[in-house]
Amino acid sequence: MSSASDGPHRHPGEPAGRGAGARLWAYLRGQERPPGPFRPEFWRSPLRGPWLTSVFGLVLLAGLPLVAITGLISYAAYDPRLPGNDITPEKGLFGFYLFDWPTSPVWLYRVTQGVHVILGLTLVPVLLAKLWSVIPKLFAWPPTGSPAQTLERASLLLLVGGAVFEFVTGILNIQLFYVFPFSFYPAHLYGAWIFLAALAVHVAIKLPRLVTSLRSRSFRRELRTSLRDTRPEPPDPDGLVAAAPAPPTISRRGLLAFVGAGSLTVLGLSAGQTMDGPWRRTALLAPHGRYYGPGPNDFQVNKTAASVGVVAAETGPEWRLTVRGARQVRLSREQLLAMPLYTYRLPIACVEGWSTEQTWTGVRLTDLARLSGADGGAGVYVRSLQRGGVFSHVSLSAGQTTDPRSLLALRVNGADLSLDHGFPARIMVPNAPGVHNTKWVRELDFRAPP
Repeated sequence: MSSASDGPHRHPGEPAGRGAGARLWAYLRGQERPPGPFRPEFWRSPLRGPWLTSVFGLVLLAGLPLVAITGLISYAAYDPRLPGNDITPEKGLFGFYLFDWPTSPVWLYRVTQGVHVILGLTLVPVLLAKLWSVIPKLFAWPPTGSPAQTLERASLLLLVGGAVFEFVTGILNIQLFYVFPFSFYPAHLYGAWIFLAALAVHVAIKLPRLVTSLRSRSFRRELRTSLRDTRPEPPDPDGLVAAAPAPPTISRRGLLAFVGAGSLTVLGLSAGQTMDGPWRRTALLAPHGRYYGPGPNDFQVNKTAASVGVVAAETGPEWRLTVRGARQVRLSREQLLAMPLYTYRLPIACVEGWSTEQTWTGVRLTDLARLSGADGGAGVYVRSLQRGGVFSHVSLSAGQTTDPRSLLALRVNGADLSLDHGFPARIMVPNAPGVHNTKWVRELDFRAPP
C-alpha cells in the first residue's frame, strides 16, 4: 500500500558537521524537522490523501457510534446500581444515563451485544486502514503551534490512543485472554468515554474538511480507475499527500477492495457465534464457536466448573439451595423438581458477543420468593458456589424476579444441566446478560441485600 524511504539523514541545506546539541535545539524550536518519519519525504505512498482518508473516516463515523452506544447499553444491562453488580464502583458521572433494564423483548441484549462485538470486529480492517492513511499526521513537526493546532493534535492523539486501547482490550476480552494488569470493565468504560469525547472534538473540527474531500472526487470514477491510471491527489494543507510519491503498486479501488474483503472475512468468521446449529462452527475467530459434546448440553460455555473451583462433590446429593425471605428454607434438588415446573425457550447472550437460544425448565423465582415469605415485588441477591470472581454473586431487580419466565433452571432441552452449564441449578432470566444467569446457585436472598 505504501513504500517509505528512510529519507536522508541530513536535511538538504543542513550544514555538515553541526553538533548534535545544536541540531536538537533546532528540532525543539521547530526550525528543523527530526529525521525519518518526521520529514514529509519519508512518506511516499501515492494513495494517501484527504479523499481516501475521508472514505475510511465516513465508514467509521457511521459504525463507531453504534459500537459505542451498544457498549454503553451493555453496561446498563448489568444493572450496576444494584448491590453486587457494580463492577465500576468509582464510575462517578459516567453512569448518569443508567436505566432499569427490561426483561422484554427477550432478544434485546442478544442483538445489542452481538452488534457491539461483531460490528467492532468488522471495523478493525477499516480502522487500521484509516490509521495508515493518517499516519503522517501523527509525526507532524513541530507537535504544537497555534491553540487551534494544539487542540486538533490533542484530539487526534486521544482519538487514536482511545481507539487502539478500546479495540485491543475489547478483542483480548472476547478472546478470553485476561492479561490485563487492571480491571477490564472500568478501564473499558472510562476508555470509551475518553474516546467519545475525542471523537466529538475531532468530528467538529474535521467534518467540513471531510465533506469537501468526499466531494472532490467521484467514488464511482475511483472504482473504475486502474493501477496504470492511479495518480496522487492534489497537494493538501494537512500533509497527507506524499511530497515525493513513489510509483503506485496498488490502485485505490484495489486498496478499498482489500479493506472491504478483510472486513467481510472478519464478519464471516465471527458472526456464527451468535447463531445456533452448524453456523456456530464457522466462528473461527471466536473462542465459543466450537463443539461442546453430544446431546442437549451442546452450547457455549463461558467458564467451566473447574476454572472457578466448583467440584462435583459440592453439587451431589448433599447440595441444598438456601432461600431467604421472611423465613429461611433449604431445598434439595429433588424437592425443587417436585415443585411446579415451567418451560420456556429463552436466549442467553454474553458480553463476549456469543449467544444461543435453548429450552429451559425450572422453578419460577416468584414461587421461591413466595415459599420464603418474601414480598412479591422483591428483587433477589444470588450467591454461587463459584469461588471468587466478579460475578460469583449478583443482584436481580424486582422486574427481573417477578417476570413469570424467570427461572431457577434445573434442566435444559429436556435433560439435566451439565456441571459446566450450572448443575444442580442456575438462574435463567429473559434478556439478562449471561453472567447474571448465575450458575451453581447455592443461595437466593429475597431480603434487602447487605
